[in-house]
Amino acid sequence: MAFQGVPEPVSPSPATPPPPSHATATAVLLAGAAALGGFLFGYDSSVINGTVDALQSQFQLNAVEIGFVVSAALLGCAAGAWFAGRLADRVGRVRVMLLASLLFVASSLGSALAFNAWDLTFWRLAGGLAIGAASVIAPAYIAEIAPAELRGRLGSLQQMAIVLGIFAALVADYVIARVSDGGAAGEFPWGGSAWRWMFASAVIPAVLYGVIAMTIPESPRYLVKKRELGRAREVLARVMGRGDVELKLGEIVRSLSRDRPVRLRDLRGPRLGLLPIVWAGILLSVFQQFVGINVIFYYSSSLWQAVGFSENDAMLTSVINSVVNVLATLVAIALVDRIGRRPLLLAGAAGMAVTLGVLTVCFATAPVVDGKPTLGAVAGALALVSANLYVVAFAATWGPVVWVMLGEMFNNFIRASALAVAAAAQWIANWVITTTFPGLSGISLGLAYGLYTTFSVLAFVFVLRAVPETKGRELEDMDALAFPGRRGTGAAAKDGELP
Repeated sequence: MAFQGVPEPVSPSPATPPPPSHATATAVLLAGAAALGGFLFGYDSSVINGTVDALQSQFQLNAVEIGFVVSAALLGCAAGAWFAGRLADRVGRVRVMLLASLLFVASSLGSALAFNAWDLTFWRLAGGLAIGAASVIAPAYIAEIAPAELRGRLGSLQQMAIVLGIFAALVADYVIARVSDGGAAGEFPWGGSAWRWMFASAVIPAVLYGVIAMTIPESPRYLVKKRELGRAREVLARVMGRGDVELKLGEIVRSLSRDRPVRLRDLRGPRLGLLPIVWAGILLSVFQQFVGINVIFYYSSSLWQAVGFSENDAMLTSVINSVVNVLATLVAIALVDRIGRRPLLLAGAAGMAVTLGVLTVCFATAPVVDGKPTLGAVAGALALVSANLYVVAFAATWGPVVWVMLGEMFNNFIRASALAVAAAAQWIANWVITTTFPGLSGISLGLAYGLYTTFSVLAFVFVLRAVPETKGRELEDMDALAFPGRRGTGAAAKDGELP
């Protein structure tokens, strides 16, 4: 497509200077603002953790039914992720953030006022649409405004926001349960059941997300796609400094040279109907969920009660898991641009396989009392330590790195649609794990954790054989990954740095 006033890109000097400090600060602030969607994502998906037993009692649900209520939001997440990419290409990244904020508010209030399980399921589905949209838009926006040398760390802000949201939700659940007469199923001091206030608490961050979304600029790559080159140039100047703005603008123009909307058929390729890089994104997403991490964050309170913890101790243990999650994510942010994506994924898969294996043995060998496994003092301590080390292995690697890679591994033309497909696959995988856990744990917790151990081993093999390294590559150079044999439009491609 023809663009006026944009110079042809020329090769920069081999040593491109880093962006000025004020430009770096701006990029960090914009990435942090976009990542607030991740906070809501974590908060809304985890707030149900403290309500599970209360909901099961109030609405008289069996294990299969409570599993469906808990996981219903994930079906909405898959739909929200699927449509968010195309919607973002049509109306912009920022407008989709605003829409997600509105859905978050409606879902929180609706869930708090639910009068039966089906009503609650509907509002959880609505919230899932918002979570799914946020899961696509935040990494795409961050990748599109971040300088290459900062993209891993800024992309990791999405996962940091998610784990902070999980932590905040678990703390809110814990505090609300403690001040209520009778725990989550009891009466809150201001009236109404405590579990209703747990859901209602999500309104505050949802409103904040919408307010902040109205203050950030649109993605420069979306603006170029809409031929708003002046606005794109202004945004690039804010996050890069003045030096290479025209060069970068020209590279983006070349990478978006096909003058038509992206369609799902653009993702077609020789590997079972899809491009290899799209399959890589889908399988990264699926393995991120099939290792069972969300069992810890959706069911941990019920899980620890099932093996002998009191409700308060179980909720406190869940909060401790979440603190560990936050601290380990800081490790990932420090390492992702230093040692690369692949080494972290390999190390994380190995660590999860070992710790999940220990949990499998603990639960499989625990004596069953009144139909529930009961961990002794030694096995209980070992399981608690292993669960926290498992969270470390995930949070320092697969949690943030998968989101970083999904935001950056696809080229400019297919990014939103490919990310939407990968994110939808992630939410479907999350739904499968979350829905099946109550039934599997009813048979044997050892069986459930044995399956997650197996998937961790398979994840290690998959990364070793099929996942490319994206560290340090410009987004305009991702053509070399999406379309093997094609050279990118960015500086690295012209300088011979890509295969």
